[in-house]
Amino acid sequence: MSADLLTQWHDHLAHGLRRSAHTVRAYHTAARRLIEALPPGQDWASIARLDAARLRQHLAVRREQGLVNTSAARELSALRAFLAFARSRAGLPESLAPRLRGPRVKKGLPRPVSTDDALALADTISDMAEPWIAARDRAVLLLLYGAGLRIAEALALPASVLPAGEQITVTGKGGRQRVVVLLPIVRAALDDYAAQVPWTLERHEPLFRGAKGGPLAPGMVQRAMAAARIALGLPATATPHALRHSFASHLLGAGADLRALQELLGHASLSSTQIYTRVDAATLLDAYRNAHPRERGGA
Repeated sequence: MSADLLTQWHDHLAHGLRRSAHTVRAYHTAARRLIEALPPGQDWASIARLDAARLRQHLAVRREQGLVNTSAARELSALRAFLAFARSRAGLPESLAPRLRGPRVKKGLPRPVSTDDALALADTISDMAEPWIAARDRAVLLLLYGAGLRIAEALALPASVLPAGEQITVTGKGGRQRVVVLLPIVRAALDDYAAQVPWTLERHEPLFRGAKGGPLAPGMVQRAMAAARIALGLPATATPHALRHSFASHLLGAGADLRALQELLGHASLSSTQIYTRVDAATLLDAYRNAHPRERGGA
């Protein structure tokens, strides 16, 4: 029976909601762990009736296994979605939803969003809207993280960039144009949005549309990302612009040349790009503090 429940959950995520492979894997795994921790013979009704105390106990065990706050918040988000699906399958009301706060995430200096968190944000933001809007918001976030665009640059893209190839031309500050590279995951997200948007995308008009067909406003993306950030337990510094910072910091950490990075980001001067050397140094210092035995209180 449990295997059948998990199969239905997997199919709902992969085919019903068309979530990414990353989200399907994470949400399916979270549900499997929960079912394995319950007595045998569970059905949708019994899972839908799980209360906050039982979920809290399950997450406490996961924390003992080494789950950190951000991962615990992400797992809680997955379990909430799983229980909502269980209620819908069992025909039970939303009032049964357990009230459970996510773990607190320690606030600190602004840091780039990790790769896993960036993808989780893109997937979580698309869990919170109807399909075409979900596809739109995911495409926007992946442009910020995967191509380093400013939010204004992404929202100013004309529909003529479709069908998306390996490169597109972006107009940035001061009317300066640059060529950016689109990773396969970004191109796939743009194609998915284009296939679902209910409005005709004329080549000279904005690519990204609001719910009524007009140009998409930055505030809509910012609010959607704030909700996804809260659901994942990420700090307030995880903003749309932080995804652009993450793009730059991760490229620099992988050995990218500062001049090449300047071109990709569309900075007018190299001094604007050099800030990322300090961001990357801060990230390395965090890693040192977490790994060095003296910093952890060792001998």
